[in-house]
Amino acid sequence: MKKIILSLFVLAVTYVTNAQIETPAPSPSQKIEQKVGLTDVTLEYSRPSMKGREIFGGLQDYGKIWRTGANANTKLTFSTNFMVGGKTLKAGTYALYTIPGKKTWDIMLYTDATNWGTPRKWDDAKVAAKVTVDAEKVKSTIETFTITFDDLTNNSAVLGIMWENTYVGLKFETPTDKMVSGSIAKVMNGPTANDMYGAAVYYLQAGKDINKAQEWIDKAVEMTSNKPRFWFLRQQSLIHAKAGKTATAIAAAKQSLALAEKAGNAGYVKMNTASLKEWGAM
Repeated sequence: MKKIILSLFVLAVTYVTNAQIETPAPSPSQKIEQKVGLTDVTLEYSRPSMKGREIFGGLQDYGKIWRTGANANTKLTFSTNFMVGGKTLKAGTYALYTIPGKKTWDIMLYTDATNWGTPRKWDDAKVAAKVTVDAEKVKSTIETFTITFDDLTNNSAVLGIMWENTYVGLKFETPTDKMVSGSIAKVMNGPTANDMYGAAVYYLQAGKDINKAQEWIDKAVEMTSNKPRFWFLRQQSLIHAKAGKTATAIAAAKQSLALAEKAGNAGYVKMNTASLKEWGAM
């Protein structure tokens, strides 16, 4: 009986020890994903509330670096290169820091986005961009700290930062026109040799129209005739062989073999040799 009571006591203590009480976070986190042109922008930050406190000039001193939110540093992630204040920045994740002022704010993108709050030691070399913007007063009181994506266009957006009765905006630009123009030029110029090669190999491996595969691989080989590629010629030999054109398959395999030997690619030498033996050319 004593053993049973002791076991029940141990189970009860274990349950109490492992039990966790879940409560709301004082500054709940938010994650926003926004498409700006062809660029994916992700914002992650925590949102404190006023709760009767004076914020700017009170809780947050003017002229001092602020994490721009609560808890971990606010993070912005860009899928492509982008521009801030006329400066081009690389795709990646940046911490968002600000220095609030009565009339203007400094907004900074910091390359180290792994800090809890502000870095223990600020490093100016990690400031990828710094922009000074006007602080605008808003009529209504904004109880909870909020960041938005405003004034969206195909090439830009404004990161809106607002709390209490203040709004500041950081404009950033994305290379949408350059990306679209590049895509248009590529399409209008027609498929590349690699496009032709990839389509032909897929048709061969998927057992689709072999005549269409031959058309594409022949075009790919023709487009690279000034600098032949032994892997292109290898696939050409296989496609021609499957199409029943042994003579041209052998010719392509011999050319692929010679180029593979010159390149020192033992794998392609072995494969071409085996095919040539199979087709009675060796």
